[in-house]
Amino acid sequence: MQDYDEKDLIDSALNQKYTKDGKSVEIHIYRMPNTSWILDVVDSYGNSTVFDDEFATDSEALNYVIEEIE
Repeated sequence: MQDYDEKDLIDSALNQKYTKDGKSVEIHIYRMPNTSWILDVVDSYGNSTVFDDEFATDSEALNYVIEEIE
């Protein structure tokens, strides 16, 4: 198994702030080399929710969280 550190982290170009009904969250999608994408959502209070599921693509992760918010 390869050892990675924070400098190896790959951020998705799809990271964004998403607003619905006047409430905003920050959507963070990231991975390490040769791993699946991780989804992390931060609310306006700074609370972070990291989803247990991993995603094959960053767009799959984004679509999942948008559906959950809607």
